[in-house]
Amino acid sequence: MGRFHRHDDGTVHSHEHDEPGHHHHHEHEPDHAHHHDDVGDHSGYQTGLERIEVLEAIFAENDHAALHNREALDAAGVAAVNLMSSPGSGKTTLLVRTLEALAGKKRVGIVEGDIETALDADKLRGLAAQVSLLNTGAGFGGECHLDAPMVAHALRKLRLDELDLLLIENVGNLVCPAEFDVGAHRRAMVASVTEGEDKPLKYPVMFRTVDVVVVNKIDLLPYLDFDMELFLANLRQVNPGAAVIQASAKTGAGVQEWVKWLVG
Repeated sequence: MGRFHRHDDGTVHSHEHDEPGHHHHHEHEPDHAHHHDDVGDHSGYQTGLERIEVLEAIFAENDHAALHNREALDAAGVAAVNLMSSPGSGKTTLLVRTLEALAGKKRVGIVEGDIETALDADKLRGLAAQVSLLNTGAGFGGECHLDAPMVAHALRKLRLDELDLLLIENVGNLVCPAEFDVGAHRRAMVASVTEGEDKPLKYPVMFRTVDVVVVNKIDLLPYLDFDMELFLANLRQVNPGAAVIQASAKTGAGVQEWVKWLVG
């Protein structure tokens, strides 16, 4: 089934999900409004344009909720970071290290996003000042990402005026989380060296929208064929302004640099 993607200017277009080399066609180019290939081949659907209108409404509602989330965070003096990655990147382990490093220095809250289970939230309880679990499988359609209304629900379970920093651990996925503003002030991602050098080119929307990329699991570099320079060149191609921190959540390498970025 084709999926829809939003550009930075708010327009929505469709493409075939995870189809390498597929050329994206814009929905809202007036000169080509009547050419069916501008919206992809939706011959199997009777509701192509209606679906686009619904998605635009969903994104508009999301952005409205994100604005309210940011206002609530600002009013409480809380800095928020949306932390994204693929599954298995070491994101939760990095958060454990982060909370240990900030113990006694910053009051850190966690919004833990997952489709099912409290496994990751349980790892962070006792280390964070407050943890709000957000299972998308429980009343949110089992979504593969967090959106602003979901995060608004999670914020209601936190005492924001007792926090300095909020870390939102998004669902492990390199596609959908990048498209939804949740109300955070900054976006960060963890990219493991086990994922390969091509990921910035294969998932440019994610890599393009973040402020910092933590390249994790560098302790495994002696055992891999990972080419760090190629990865960094690919990253610069899609996001030349992103900060890069090479780290190992396992050994602790780079964690202080990451924490310095967070509190900065």
